[in-house]
Amino acid sequence: MFFFFRDEKLIREAIERSDFLNKILKGDLLKEVVDAMYPREIKSSEVIIKEGEKGAHMYVSAGGQYEVSVKGKGVVNTFEDIRIFGEMAILYNDKRNATIKAIKAGKVWVLDRTIYQKLMLQFNIKEQDEVLSFLENVPTLNKVGTKVLQKVTTLLKVKYFAPGATIVKQGDRGDKFYIIRAGTVTISKEGEGVVGNYGKGQYFGELALLDEEFRQATVTADAPEGVECLTLKRQHFRDHFGRITEGGTVEYTPKSGPKRSESVREHQDIELKDLTILTTLGVGGFGRVELVQHKSKNLIFALKYLKKFDMVEQNQQEHVYNERNIQLECRSKFIVRLYRSYKDARYIYFLMESCLGGDLWTLLQRQKTRRFDEKDSRFIAGCVLEAFTYLHERDIVYRDLKPENLLIDEHGYIKLTDFGFAKRLGARGRTFTFAGTPEYVAPEIILSRGHDKGVDYWAFGIFIFELLTGRTPFRTNDASHMRTYNKILTGIDSVEFPSYVSSKARNIIEKLCRAIPSERLGCQRNGVKDIKSHRWFLGFDWVKLNEGKLTAPFKPKLKSSTDTRYFEQFKKDNDCPPEETSGWDENF
Repeated sequence: MFFFFRDEKLIREAIERSDFLNKILKGDLLKEVVDAMYPREIKSSEVIIKEGEKGAHMYVSAGGQYEVSVKGKGVVNTFEDIRIFGEMAILYNDKRNATIKAIKAGKVWVLDRTIYQKLMLQFNIKEQDEVLSFLENVPTLNKVGTKVLQKVTTLLKVKYFAPGATIVKQGDRGDKFYIIRAGTVTISKEGEGVVGNYGKGQYFGELALLDEEFRQATVTADAPEGVECLTLKRQHFRDHFGRITEGGTVEYTPKSGPKRSESVREHQDIELKDLTILTTLGVGGFGRVELVQHKSKNLIFALKYLKKFDMVEQNQQEHVYNERNIQLECRSKFIVRLYRSYKDARYIYFLMESCLGGDLWTLLQRQKTRRFDEKDSRFIAGCVLEAFTYLHERDIVYRDLKPENLLIDEHGYIKLTDFGFAKRLGARGRTFTFAGTPEYVAPEIILSRGHDKGVDYWAFGIFIFELLTGRTPFRTNDASHMRTYNKILTGIDSVEFPSYVSSKARNIIEKLCRAIPSERLGCQRNGVKDIKSHRWFLGFDWVKLNEGKLTAPFKPKLKSSTDTRYFEQFKKDNDCPPEETSGWDENF
């Protein structure tokens, strides 16, 4: 037993020393994670992690000696101290960027990714449900219904008060409401002394949500442990829900989403055999995109095809279904149209609108300064924001904004494509999957706290920064992305903006990249209107943009509907992947 407790202590200390994990794992969650780890004896010369292979475990060394090697560099490090390694594997399924081999026999403690993610999901849902149950007992708030209260839970902040600390003082002006999460408080009034004690789940200061008011009593944190409270500022509440009337009703009208499109789907009669491949537009990890022409009709499309075997190997089935089902329904001039899908024994296919102006990343690299000026950036950002508006109105979160996923049509307008990480939000209004490009992911994704459309607004701020500077604000050269994630968790305030970025641009980026989702521009009561009315967009004509009457800064000079001058040249695809006939794609 002594050995177990010693190891538990060293695991905790290793996690607390990690700049990355100590931001994620604290308190009860840390205890649960430590309890979920199991020991494994390591033999001399055993390879624990192999470069290039997919990882699914995090390790804490508890004895032995190890060497770290990287292909092409040989041994780059050795260690025998107590430390964490392989921690990125608990976040997502990615290739290891180094090999770690035991020089001397030892012992490690192991954490499985599936266990970690299950713990994070259970912990966050339990926490949200606990806070929700507290709110349902507050008469000032519980008339608005569960859906609204679930949104209120995202606004609450945790604050600890030491024993004897005065939380509110009688006679002071108040603008904050408190719910006790742990510990107790003493309520006292002048001339009356102690009038009561409150404990877990009880609340005080609720009148502060009505209007500015003078505190009616003094509230003090009790010994011996003090008190932990969930706090809600009046202004934060009003930013999201408006005022509370004297009768205790919240002036909140939930927005009704748009009706599902009833329009007839186009090109349903076109079969794979009707198409002739003209040239390749792009190559990716799972397949290719070809420019194709109908054999008898004068119709041009982009045909994206993905290797089924590789998708099953890397567990991408859910992503490809999301991509198909979501993009198939989209009818926005700012989103690439998906007309239909096909399948055979080796591939699944997407028949899509062709956008022959190329992709935005290539256009960015072709600029002399490797960046866009402010006016052009505003037009590009405007197109993306309209795409997000369309998706968010339908409770869809995109989660993969970057220049590579934006195409340019023949008019120079920007269109969103690649919906592999897109997801329709469920009843809770949040999802917990780790998704996105490392330099663009929001803090709440890294922290596994659950996320909603706020992650798209964070990414939108990163995107504007990249348009204006040619780089992302949290970029590092760390192949494991750990340093990138640490920089993201440190926050936008630590980022140095180039002098040529205007104060208006800097302001909108900083407001979009607030660490707390509920404080982000676009996440308050007025939603996307707050972004469109920001002074960086002052004078921008949103009506003309939506009508297609705004002149694009980069209109492609296309000679025909098959002109591919804005795309790279690719070799012919001679690959023949193995057949995959498990039936997972039955509904394609």
